[in-house]
Amino acid sequence: MKKISHSPEETLQLGESLGSSLGAGDIILLFGDLGAGKTRFTQGICYGLGLDKNSYIRSPTFTLINEYPGRLPIHHVDLYRIDNQEEIYSLGLEEILYNRGVTIIEWAEKLRSPRKPDNLILNIQDRIEINIKIISDSQREFTFNSFFPEPRSFLNFTLL
Repeated sequence: MKKISHSPEETLQLGESLGSSLGAGDIILLFGDLGAGKTRFTQGICYGLGLDKNSYIRSPTFTLINEYPGRLPIHHVDLYRIDNQEEIYSLGLEEILYNRGVTIIEWAEKLRSPRKPDNLILNIQDRIEINIKIISDSQREFTFNSFFPEPRSFLNFTLL
């Protein structure tokens, strides 16, 4: 499923729509170049999960993991500054990934197995992958792929 966002506000609304449909244990993997809108989209997801819109949501580039209170706990992970998979394992992400909250991971390409690029480390199976492509200064193309053993509907999620 694809969607073109024409502005940062549309990106925020798209994330909010997805966030309102997420449930406990959901994992969102974000792929895209620097400046693609991963953090803006994450802000929308957090708002859709009930985080107060006055809350300051920032990319955890230096802290690596931020937690926010919503209707479910929200774990926002940024792997941008991670250099290798040993560092990823040292973060203890398994405790976050397999809990009752929602986990959003920016720079998820760093989770690809070096030997089998179609596989992810940390035994991540059920997930939503979102590839964000920069089309122009204001336009982004979002490609959504879900990986679940059973088909799943996201009742509140619309592509605007």
